Amino acid sequence: MIRAWLDTLPLVAILRGLKPEGALDIGHALVDAEFRVIEVPMNSPEPLDSIRLLSNEFGQRCLIGAGTVLQVEHVAQIAAAGGRLIVMPHADVAVIAAAKRAGMYCIPGVATPTEAFAALHAGADAIKLFPAESLTPPVLKAWRAVLPRDLALLPVGGITPDTMAPYIAAGANGFGLGSALYVPGRDAADVGRRARDFAHAWKTRSQGNNA
Repeated sequence: MIRAWLDTLPLVAILRGLKPEGALDIGHALVDAEFRVIEVPMNSPEPLDSIRLLSNEFGQRCLIGAGTVLQVEHVAQIAAAGGRLIVMPHADVAVIAAAKRAGMYCIPGVATPTEAFAALHAGADAIKLFPAESLTPPVLKAWRAVLPRDLALLPVGGITPDTMAPYIAAGANGFGLGSALYVPGRDAADVGRRARDFAHAWKTRSQGNNA
């Protein structure tokens, strides 16, 4: 179950633009900050090489995979590189089905309850609410009332440590983190500091919400 990977820290690092030569330094910074789920978007430079490096180094401790997966044929390529996670900006059921046939986890992106239920029926392991800028906490709260309670809902898009609390209160189970965590050219020390800030924000807000 994907929940096992989200239990330690339910924050997905989205490393868009990552190059293979920087993959391990960034990976170490994230792992040291307790991140356990890392995706390299397919529109990054040589994404399969970065996935292979990260999987070889951290695959026993982390769930490594690809984001922005738009084509069915990419699933087998990602699996061959050692990836075990498919993340999508949309809810193409053909891609979801391909991921499940390959024995991989899949987190599709949805923007409506109709898409969410279709993705879940196709085998989605968790749901990415994208873009979070337009899917506000009240929207998430309404979705939470009708979607399965054990389904992880992860807002993605514009999330910062300061914007997490309202989503957590509305029922978010974690987040996908993009440019506020990593952009090309940001060094490992900076990424590590940002990762720790996000981890602290999650632990503080989620514990407070459960108190």
